[in-house]
Amino acid sequence: MRRNGGSAGIDGITIEDVESGGVEEFLGRIVRDLKAGEYRPKPVLRVYIPKPDGKRRPLGIPTVRDRVVQQACRIVIEPIFEANFRDNSYGFRPRRSAAQAVKVVKEALVKGWWVVDADIESYFDRIDHDLLMSLLKRRISDRRVLKLIGQWLRAGVMEEGDWSSTEVGSPQGGVISPLLANIYLHVLDMYWAEQDVFLGKLVRYADDSVVICKTRRHAERTLAKIKWIMTRIRLSLHPIKTRIVDMGREGFDFLGFHFHKMKSKKTRKLAPYIWPGQKAMRSVREKIHAITTRKRLNNPPEEVVKYLNLVIRGWRNYFRIGNSTKKFQDLDRYVRMRLRQLARTRKGAKGTWSERAFDAWVKHSGLVYFYQTGVCRA
Repeated sequence: MRRNGGSAGIDGITIEDVESGGVEEFLGRIVRDLKAGEYRPKPVLRVYIPKPDGKRRPLGIPTVRDRVVQQACRIVIEPIFEANFRDNSYGFRPRRSAAQAVKVVKEALVKGWWVVDADIESYFDRIDHDLLMSLLKRRISDRRVLKLIGQWLRAGVMEEGDWSSTEVGSPQGGVISPLLANIYLHVLDMYWAEQDVFLGKLVRYADDSVVICKTRRHAERTLAKIKWIMTRIRLSLHPIKTRIVDMGREGFDFLGFHFHKMKSKKTRKLAPYIWPGQKAMRSVREKIHAITTRKRLNNPPEEVVKYLNLVIRGWRNYFRIGNSTKKFQDLDRYVRMRLRQLARTRKGAKGTWSERAFDAWVKHSGLVYFYQTGVCRA
């Protein structure tokens, strides 16, 4: 419930406001409204977050009240659908992660030489409400639950004071949105498992999917079949971002990693390697730059190191499963360069600079490193 930092929806009420006003009373009102059939969700608040490619991703932030009800609903219905979800789906599921999906893709690439990199165009904006509700009705018979989900889908979006309807799509940001997205794309997983598994290994993380095939012919058939399945669920693949990748000549990005085949030092044969992709590298550099910018001159050095460590630990823990040594070392040099520039600026033009003193400060600052000997792979 503290997703989005406990931020407020259109009513301006935060989690802290709820706690200060009394949680039991807040929950009691929700229960009374639900039992009386008087609960009505409010429109989600449209906000935007930056994407690694420089574009902005739209999010829809529900009110705290609506997030509580969504969470309660998700707890009840998620096990019902989890029992039927396929093993090839890894996104936003209990005890499943992006790291697991990355490892499965890398293992499949040992024998797979052709990859279908399938990008669904504007997925969350194009989910068909009628089709989604029909999929929900297959496993949910309680009309009250179905009514709640329908209300959330149709609640609308508020942006800069203007309300707009949501006749299609499921805004990202809601507690229940990832589950609904998985229910919708479970159709793809089922088609693949029942009819097309012989063509290749399908790995899906939410709306990001790749299929690893052994031959170009299988890859071409895979692409055609996925396009057909997309039409069945009223979606389409992005005409430019979707492609067939020849792993003997090029690579592809998936879940932040770049996958490429290179000669193994042991066998001298082409083997799959993975490392942080260009978008991921650019994104983390921007975060480091923001923490060490001139605007931070008034911040104590200890505070700068504290925020750097948060970024470094999180990023390192995710990408440590790859062949990331060189990328980690590059980032360590970048962090050091940024800290040096910040320290020189603090000294000013007339200050005396000592590289030895700077080295000593870094050593005892508590700064952690991206690269750790014995942990990261070459």
